[in-house]
Amino acid sequence: MAQAAFNPSRRQLLRGDTGSKRLPLRPPWSVEELAFINDCSRCGDCIQSCPEQILFKGSGGFPEVDFSRGECTFCEDCVRVCKAPVFQSTDSDPWNVKAHISQSCVTYKQVVCRSCAEQCEPEAITLKPQLGGIATPKLDLSACTGCGACVAVCPTKAINVHQPLVQDAQPMTANNDKEAEQ
Repeated sequence: MAQAAFNPSRRQLLRGDTGSKRLPLRPPWSVEELAFINDCSRCGDCIQSCPEQILFKGSGGFPEVDFSRGECTFCEDCVRVCKAPVFQSTDSDPWNVKAHISQSCVTYKQVVCRSCAEQCEPEAITLKPQLGGIATPKLDLSACTGCGACVAVCPTKAINVHQPLVQDAQPMTANNDKEAEQ
C-alpha cells in the first residue's frame, strides 16, 4: 500500500506548518489516506457504530481514532455499517500502526508501574527486570496489534499508537543548492 505524499493545506502553509507529519489514524482496515479522503462521505455511521467509542469526527469531519478513550477490539462494526468504499477486506491486517513507549514512562524514573503490560492482551508488552532497578516495559513490535489498550491506562501518557511519519519535501536552502550542484 503506497503512502500518499503530504499535501499541506493552505492553513498549514500560512502557519509554516509543512514539516514531517503523521497521518491521522483512521478506523481499522481503512484504505490508504488519499483514497479514504476522496471516498469517505463523512456520514458518521462508523463513529456511531463503534462500541468502544474510540472513533470521533476529526479534521474535516473525517473519522479518526483516539486511544485515550479506550482500545480497538477489531469488532468490524465500522466496516459493516460503512456504505463508502473506504475499507479493505477484514481478512487483511487492520492497519500497520504500532505502540511506542516514550522515555516519560515512570518506570524509567524508578517508579513501579505495570499498567500497560497488564492491559496488553497479545502480550506485546512485557516487563523486563533491570539489575539494581525495577522492571521496565519491553515492546515486541511483531506481537503488537496496534489495538491501543495500553494507551488510556498509562498514567503519564507515555504510550502512543500512530501512523508512520510522512516526510514532506525538504525545503530548498543554500546547503541543498550546493549539494544539488555537486
